Amino acid sequence: MSALYRNVIKVADKFVPASAAPFWNHPAGPQTIFFWAPAFKWALVIAGIGDLSRPAEKLSLYQSSALAATGVIWARYSMVIIPKNWNLFTVNIFVAMTGLYQLARIYNYRKSLPPQECPRKA
Repeated sequence: MSALYRNVIKVADKFVPASAAPFWNHPAGPQTIFFWAPAFKWALVIAGIGDLSRPAEKLSLYQSSALAATGVIWARYSMVIIPKNWNLFTVNIFVAMTGLYQLARIYNYRKSLPPQECPRKA
């Protein structure tokens, strides 16, 4: 797969305009995994935004906790690696925010329930 990818990049190099060359050749640009991993991670943010319409009783505490935690952890990591990857940082901040928002929705929903109806605490 990497040989195929390198060949695609060689062909694409010929079509990159001079004005886009700094972005194209950047250490975290489209020629590296540092670009593509965050680009695809935006799907998690889109899924989290899609869950905003889901009723709070159907949200997963574990999933929301995992999204919030990984968002925070990877946002921090993106600032200590070289090259600094601002795209990775941004997507992880959004992942953390959607996870934290869903956690707040779960908390508010469970707080509004009478004690006998409250689901098992996790």
